[in-house]
Amino acid sequence: MITTPLTGELVRGAAELETTARGVLPHRLPRWVRTRFPDPQLMGAESRPSGVRIVLDTEATAVELVLHPTHVSYRGTTRPRGSVDLLVDGADHASAQLHGGDHVETDVRTGTVEVHEGGPCTLRFDGLPGRAKVVELWLPHNETVHLVALRTDAPVRPVESTKRIWLHHGSSISHGSNAATPTAVWPAVAARQGGVELHNLGFGGSAMVDPFTARVLRDRPAGLISVKLGINVVNFDLMRLRAFVPAVHGFLDTIRDGHPDTPLVLMSPIFCEIYEDTPGPGGMDMDALAEGRVVFTATGPHGTLPQLTLRIIRDALKSIVDQRDDDSHLHYLDGTELYGEKDAVEHPLPDALHPDTVTHGLMGRRFAEYAFGPGGPFSLPAPPA
Repeated sequence: MITTPLTGELVRGAAELETTARGVLPHRLPRWVRTRFPDPQLMGAESRPSGVRIVLDTEATAVELVLHPTHVSYRGTTRPRGSVDLLVDGADHASAQLHGGDHVETDVRTGTVEVHEGGPCTLRFDGLPGRAKVVELWLPHNETVHLVALRTDAPVRPVESTKRIWLHHGSSISHGSNAATPTAVWPAVAARQGGVELHNLGFGGSAMVDPFTARVLRDRPAGLISVKLGINVVNFDLMRLRAFVPAVHGFLDTIRDGHPDTPLVLMSPIFCEIYEDTPGPGGMDMDALAEGRVVFTATGPHGTLPQLTLRIIRDALKSIVDQRDDDSHLHYLDGTELYGEKDAVEHPLPDALHPDTVTHGLMGRRFAEYAFGPGGPFSLPAPPA
């Protein structure tokens, strides 16, 4: 087996690769953000590499990837382990679940955290076709991983991408919460259907209209941009309407400083019954937790208008886009077009907050049809007659 260093030539979708004692750690936010605002929630989210993948050209029939994962769970419950998905020339080929690594266990009732250390994990993929091909290894969206080694039975070469880059920012739903594998996350589903290269800046619990996130979006190369805002502002009870509206305007202004004419979709939250008319902050259902289930709740007073709810957020975001009518490349998408009240009957959110794998697929396909379909904001111009 040939060992190939894991460098930026092979790893896509990451802002930076940090060399550590354990291996190479992909980051989705640059160091200057992590230094200035080392919020534990954000640091955990940005280090879980949703959308990050290793891409190589090779005749190898066997690929081994050695990782040191970190798995996070709540005491008394079990959470599915992350996976690595392997694609061959863009088609699904295999998926392997992580094992080993460190386990960080949080007791929600007391706030105590215990770390159980473990060893690295080796995933082997056999039976690949022996011809020249493009192999993609999509890293787990729900576990932090240090990349220890890449081994193949034939040499590998970097692949130059010719696809348009789609830069997407959102909350835990965009990050992939409750999706089974990294290619099942709805932005990944949409990107594959739309034939674009995804750079996913979905951060669980951390889509807060932060100015530094807008600067990252401004400075990253992108041919397409989408921003999905609102749910974290509500479930953290972070702002009132007076602060939210100008913050979103400023967020968009910053993006436009670097991408003045790039197609930009501003998306509102999907349907989430617990927050439609009840503000945050969010909490956990302790009775469900005692049964080993994770279920989220909204704790704010029902119908209190000064606090933000999802219905208020959607109206505000639509008004913001209407007010910016001088920007012909800015588009508004109501999140309930991806997942609405009727969908909640057939595809209920398992924890009352995040969609399951089937619903991620539904959302991804719907976004692809909206954005990449004929006349959509991300569609290619029709060829000349």
